[in-house]
Amino acid sequence: MFTVRRIFAPRILSQPSSSALWLRLRQFSDQATKWTDEELKKTVKNDKVVVFMKGVPTQPMCGFSNAVVQILRMHGVENFASYNVLDDEELRQKIKEFSQWPTIPQVYMDGEFVGGCDILLQMHRDGDLIEELKKVGIKSALLEKEEENDKENS
Repeated sequence: MFTVRRIFAPRILSQPSSSALWLRLRQFSDQATKWTDEELKKTVKNDKVVVFMKGVPTQPMCGFSNAVVQILRMHGVENFASYNVLDDEELRQKIKEFSQWPTIPQVYMDGEFVGGCDILLQMHRDGDLIEELKKVGIKSALLEKEEENDKENS
């Protein structure tokens, strides 16, 4: 059913969530996924945060994808689903049509399209990303640090 290269097995098996494991295994499947609108809807709703990017979080292949990963990490969002569009040309085109957004990376939260790198960066700068993460049940690490500093200064 799935063929996983031996080198990737330890990292795949160490993933904390079963949906993340399924996602990682799916990326290495011999059978290409047929990316219909229905499949994409299911995919973006499957995890709280989903990123369609060039490369993978541990090795982004473009500066914009790297920036998205770094912003999410600053907020303590380490476990998010990611799809490498460089490995799947059909996905690369279909996700652009699905979102009606012409560029990669693309970030989804709770099934809703948030935007690309520029929008996520602006949300981070404005503090809106903290609120958006809160809506999906994720407490930003930046908010936790701010609360710790407030306690220390009181």
